[in-house]
Amino acid sequence: MYDLPPRFNVGLMNPSFPNNTPVTAENIPAWGWNDGLRKQHSVEYWMMASLLYAGDDVSDSGREAVRVSDPDSADVFFVPFFSSLSFNIHVRHMAEPNTVDEQLQYEMVNILRASDYWIRSGGRDHVIPLHHPNAFRHHRGSVNSSIFIVADFGRIMDITKLAKDVVAPYPHMVESYDNDDREDPYESRPTLLFFRGRTKRKDEGKVRAVLQKILNGTKDVIYEEAYASGEGFKASAEQMHSAKFCLHPAGDTPSSCRLFDAIVSHCVPVIVSDKIELPYENELDYKEFAIFFSVHEAEKPEYMVSELRSVSKEKWVKMWLRLKSVSHHFEFQYPPKKDDAVDMIWRQVKQKVPVVELAVHRNRRLKIPD
Repeated sequence: MYDLPPRFNVGLMNPSFPNNTPVTAENIPAWGWNDGLRKQHSVEYWMMASLLYAGDDVSDSGREAVRVSDPDSADVFFVPFFSSLSFNIHVRHMAEPNTVDEQLQYEMVNILRASDYWIRSGGRDHVIPLHHPNAFRHHRGSVNSSIFIVADFGRIMDITKLAKDVVAPYPHMVESYDNDDREDPYESRPTLLFFRGRTKRKDEGKVRAVLQKILNGTKDVIYEEAYASGEGFKASAEQMHSAKFCLHPAGDTPSSCRLFDAIVSHCVPVIVSDKIELPYENELDYKEFAIFFSVHEAEKPEYMVSELRSVSKEKWVKMWLRLKSVSHHFEFQYPPKKDDAVDMIWRQVKQKVPVVELAVHRNRRLKIPD
């Protein structure tokens, strides 16, 4: 992991953090935001914290990634630039010129280009979180040989691909449903389908307004317009606990934190998207605990509700049990735990290493680069 000046990472969380002080497990600030976009795109923080952690709760043999002191023994190089947080803090308007965010991106690229380890691999063995769709937006083309940690490929399809990059979940906004042990979980959830959120979105998210018209007034269906707030998340959690299915239509990009709120609430996700990519999909079969509709199918009046009503109690309970068994894979926490969200992300990165090594070795001997 690069030892960057704190202004690139924890200094964004705590401006009084001394810029000449190395960040360690002892002085890394605790994550302080529990709602809003800052938490949704905080993957960069949890990845950095996991590499700083040196406790005994997770033995080195059980961890997917451990920081090493010798760069020559490293499989990959993590770049702890909090580009998502930088965007959320420093950018008020997309057309705003010469922001602190843009300057940090420029400095970051120069630091990497001056690194012998970047030069050696062309950046292919570097891991860079870009979870917010506008993270690193001015200079990400300069680092697109690296392994990106993304929420989806919606706005950066031209420089991202599954073979190279890793899709990471959003940290969930609602509290995890730890005591979901009712005797009859199916009957204890009287609501068929639940959605609460903004209905006016761009791109594929326009389906939300269509669904609002189709679903309003439907028996056993709750479809509410709402904006993100602490009280709103509490209300959503209660309603998710009372719903069999939770609707996940696309937002401005194909993904949103709503899917992961549903997973930790053990409310079977109903995913409406033609383009969504999902975390850990080589390990998890989402068809075991989620239901999928294309945008075209969802926009057909009564079709989606009819399909959901046809799901038997036996099948729903099986999906609910599977949700309970996988929900720990979507928990971001410190200290880290085996098979939690960050551990799973690092496992995905580890699986990219052979491809990275192949690309680096080929590049060294090719007279005409790919």
